[in-house]
Amino acid sequence: MKKNITKAGISFILSCGLALVTGTFTSLSYGQGLVDAGNIRSYGAVGDGKADDTKAIRSAIDSGTGVVYLPKGVFRITETIEVDLDKTGFISVKGEGVAQVIMAGPGPAFKFIGTHFKTADPNTFSDNVWERQRMPLVDGVAIVGAHPEAIGIEAVGTMQMIITRINVRKVLHGIHLTGNNRNIIISDCNLFDNDGAGIYYDNVNFHQSNINGCHISSNKGGGIVTRGGAVRNIQITGCDIESNMDPAYPPAANIFIDCSESSFGTAEVAITGCTIQHRGTSPGSANIRIFGSSKPYSKFEKVNWGYVTITGNILGDAEINLHLKGCRGVAISNNTFWEGYKHNLLVEDCSNIAMGVNMFDENPPYIDNIVVSRNSLVVRNSEDCTFSGLHITNVRLDPAAFLIDNCNRMHITDCTILDCDNVALMLRNVSDSRVSGCLIRDNRLNSGSKPLEVVGGKGNMIDDILK
Repeated sequence: MKKNITKAGISFILSCGLALVTGTFTSLSYGQGLVDAGNIRSYGAVGDGKADDTKAIRSAIDSGTGVVYLPKGVFRITETIEVDLDKTGFISVKGEGVAQVIMAGPGPAFKFIGTHFKTADPNTFSDNVWERQRMPLVDGVAIVGAHPEAIGIEAVGTMQMIITRINVRKVLHGIHLTGNNRNIIISDCNLFDNDGAGIYYDNVNFHQSNINGCHISSNKGGGIVTRGGAVRNIQITGCDIESNMDPAYPPAANIFIDCSESSFGTAEVAITGCTIQHRGTSPGSANIRIFGSSKPYSKFEKVNWGYVTITGNILGDAEINLHLKGCRGVAISNNTFWEGYKHNLLVEDCSNIAMGVNMFDENPPYIDNIVVSRNSLVVRNSEDCTFSGLHITNVRLDPAAFLIDNCNRMHITDCTILDCDNVALMLRNVSDSRVSGCLIRDNRLNSGSKPLEVVGGKGNMIDDILK
């Protein structure tokens, strides 16, 4: 049977033969024969930052070679490189940190398209997903935008996609997730200085995603943002997420989970071991902001989303360090909060919030002598919450350091509130609640602050307070 052998294929065969003769097979690099079949230069890519390499990269992607290798160079493209996973089969796009792609047109530089639009139940998968589409990989590539509508990477209909060791800057969104996706891993990435979000879950049906060890910074539309859709199981671990807002742009947050226009919402989220901070000078800024759904779901008249754990993080230098609105089932423990220019904590219209040992302070070495950080804690229009072991110091100017306002069945125990202005702990129109075992002191000279004030309410128990 006659077979056609391409120039790249001949180069691959000769390189392998030479390696076997010389005994250097294991030392061959990507730029040599082992992956010459997928090297985009074999398809005509120039890589000088001026030539249009769109066609060459498309040809490499569509060749079915498997590994598409971007060698050292600056590869300018003007249109989206679509990766149709059902056509290409298993694929990885690799740059080993030495390749840069300039996206000089609108849309994503790379768009990965799969066909799985069902659940993560193994029984829902078509054979072609496992046989051709699973685990597309992007690794070691830098993407820079040169168009106001450029995007880094977009994914839709994918299964088990892995995005690792990439750098994306000067685009709209760094990683844009749309439609239906399952089981994505984003790790060791730098998403920096983009006009939109670093990672954007855009009205997506998305289960099982892990974001690990990333630096997500200076993205003006937010760091990690989810809006609408139905999202489950987001793990954000060991990341540095900072300054993802800008005074010239609409209010944003370093992590923003917005379910306000979704009946199904985002739930089952773990935010652990991250530094989440800056920029307090941006109006409306927050480090973590979670808005629950305003729409009814199923038989429930009122649904608050949604089963979140926030633990072991450092949060500082924002107007609001942690803002929960319309949330249910949030556990918050072992975090350090500092310099909340309006509030260290703001909880509104929530239920079943459990807050354990946390540190709330102003961080004296970082004090801004021009803008005072108020650092107060406010819980408003909420019910069935527990606050235990909070350590609160140096709240400034606000009526109360810890204000519980118009709430029901609140349990406040073993808290320490020290050296705060005005009233340390205020209960206003609170009912059927308990305050116990707290230490409330102000040893500042001539401060005139009050340890406790109760206004209105009924059925409360207040005991064992050291003032």
